[in-house]
Amino acid sequence: MDPSLLERAAPLLDFLYLTWWRVEVRGAAALPAGPVVVVANGSGGVPWDALVLRLAYRRESPGHRDLRPLVDASVLQRPMVGAAARRLGAVEATPENARAVLREESALGVFPEGPAPHPWPQRYRIGAFGRGGFAKISLRAGASIVPCAIVGSEEASPPLDRPGFLADALRLPLLASVPGVPLGPLGGLPLPSRWTLTFGAPIATGALGPDAAADPQAVARLTGEVRERLQALLDAGVAARRSVFL
Repeated sequence: MDPSLLERAAPLLDFLYLTWWRVEVRGAAALPAGPVVVVANGSGGVPWDALVLRLAYRRESPGHRDLRPLVDASVLQRPMVGAAARRLGAVEATPENARAVLREESALGVFPEGPAPHPWPQRYRIGAFGRGGFAKISLRAGASIVPCAIVGSEEASPPLDRPGFLADALRLPLLASVPGVPLGPLGGLPLPSRWTLTFGAPIATGALGPDAAADPQAVARLTGEVRERLQALLDAGVAARRSVFL
């Protein structure tokens, strides 16, 4: 991470956050102290969602705490995008890095669905959460888990390269199998979608104890609970928004 870059880029980041995306944050006042793992939905592609989550946490959390988002190695290896993400605070998604962030008393942001973008018709539908790595890390650290629904991120990147977009836009289901149109560098340009981040009620893990991380059933239950809460927050957020761009 390059703290000086955060300072130099502050005018651009403020413009994206306040003017371009007009980010609205809900539920931040209830964010807990101590170790926190924020579990958010991801949109894939350029990790704008990781950047916005980091900015929102620094701006809105009690005490303006720092949050370091875990980003998949495949994303951090991309030219320009990966280097910029690292310098702005993203961390490669490994268990060791996750534990290090929590030891440093920063909040940890995770996107359990991985880096692949959703097919366009399935945006804001939570995919598989893997083997519950975030649950194990939270249990071992005694960290609270906070689901965070990010609405607006799916529309922030041009959708033409997303599978299913043409079928949805033209209302022709026969085109569902047609791949998206590669946009090259243009696919990384952010569109001015309106964003809402909703932090849900914290889920305490301390009572379960660190030994629960070795219990597959306990991990599965905790993972399923977080996934259900996140999907409910997403459903409410999508239903409440008045417009994607206005």
